[in-house]
Amino acid sequence: MDSFTFYNPVKLHFGETALEKLSKELTQQGKKVLVVYGGGSIKKNGVYNAVIEKLQEADKTIFELSGVEPNPRVETARLGIDLCKKEGIDLVLAVGGGSVIDCSKLIVAGAKYDGDAWDIVKRKVFVQDALPLGTVLTLAATGSEMNSGSVITNAETEEKLSWGSPAVFPEFSILNPAYTVSVPKNHTVYGIVDMMSHVIEQYFHNTTNTPITDEMCEGVLRTVITTAPKLIEDLENVQLRETILLAGTIGLNGFLSIGSRGDWASHNIEHAVSAVYNIPHAGGLAILQPHWMRLSVPVNPERFAGIATRVFGVDAAGKTPEEVAYEGIDLLSAFWTSIGAPSHLADYEIDDSKFHQIVEHAMQNGPFGNFKKLQEKDVRAILQNSL
Repeated sequence: MDSFTFYNPVKLHFGETALEKLSKELTQQGKKVLVVYGGGSIKKNGVYNAVIEKLQEADKTIFELSGVEPNPRVETARLGIDLCKKEGIDLVLAVGGGSVIDCSKLIVAGAKYDGDAWDIVKRKVFVQDALPLGTVLTLAATGSEMNSGSVITNAETEEKLSWGSPAVFPEFSILNPAYTVSVPKNHTVYGIVDMMSHVIEQYFHNTTNTPITDEMCEGVLRTVITTAPKLIEDLENVQLRETILLAGTIGLNGFLSIGSRGDWASHNIEHAVSAVYNIPHAGGLAILQPHWMRLSVPVNPERFAGIATRVFGVDAAGKTPEEVAYEGIDLLSAFWTSIGAPSHLADYEIDDSKFHQIVEHAMQNGPFGNFKKLQEKDVRAILQNSL
């Protein structure tokens, strides 16, 4: 494995009594709190009231920013940044899923920056300071509650980009599985696809001697595959929600990539697609990632065969590694389809009319991907095969 330095300072409060820990966390923060959330589902399921009650008990002055989009936009983050600067906000509390947390990360960074927030996303500046950030998670998916990354969309320029800084790690994250029970089936499915995709991105690297993280990745995938169909049929099952919730956090908190560097090309292509079409991120991944995998098998057929046999139970007897690999990829795609994920860009009424724009977006920083370096022709082939 590669040499590494591991750092993750997030304090994770997990379980059905996790919100009780918020009171202690608030004693360490200033008086003014900005609560950031999305379209209002937290008001329907009771999470909003529970959080506000804790803030009031702590005698905090509460400000709110609602309406964070599923693909969070820089325009919304700018509103939060202006509010932080105007009111002298001491703590930003993100209450929602990964999109709300990603937007809040840009808010806490932008509140300490004199220029425009998009400079941060475009990596024209490196964030070295930020307001404190806490999260109350309501959707199992992105792992943003325990990492320092963020993805932001600029609707004006039709760009969707990832960025990050150690300064925007949440100081604490509160995860109550019961808060995810009200998540509808389609968003539950998207969350499952997203966390599996994160694990797959980290699994495919060219580093040798990584048996610990290989086993961890495979174990998370097996657990999600076993749990997900049961959850889809029993959405209010808190124990199943608990398993999936922790899987989403483990899926992208850095543990699975210790000593290696994953690929992440599928995410780059999906960001380019959803920047233009504004489709659900995980929906795009469910369509695109299997085609990236098929294109990449020749790089290391044995690695693909390993995940096929140990995660999807493919019988390798009498087959070449390539045959086993492709069979495993077909099973992954079939699994995602079986739980309700899309399998073709046409499912979102996407044709090839804007492929040039999507390819251009994906290639803006040149060839990309750490397992297989993708060229323009490769991106176009993945898109074409995904139709």
